[in-house]
Amino acid sequence: MAEITYPMNEASETTSAPKRQTGIIMYSTTWCGDCRRSKKVFAALDVPYTEIDIEQHPEAAEIVRRLNNGMQRVPTILFPDGSILVEPSNAALEAKLASFVVR
Repeated sequence: MAEITYPMNEASETTSAPKRQTGIIMYSTTWCGDCRRSKKVFAALDVPYTEIDIEQHPEAAEIVRRLNNGMQRVPTILFPDGSILVEPSNAALEAKLASFVVR
């Protein structure tokens, strides 16, 4: 899936998120296979992130719908640079996370 950009200042106005996101946020559900797969990529690369279960947090589900044109697609992963990956392949997620890996 292609990477899309979402301005963080606009997101913070509509989602009550901090003005400057300092870490990676992954919106997910417990039953989602793509979410489990993405978590394995984060673990394999040892990249920290915050996971928010949209079924436990209705306000997070609304954020996901806003970011995905009304669709509740997970994982939706927000990065500190304002970019977003939605249901990324392992290769797309690994490429994006390469800049977060400490060698």
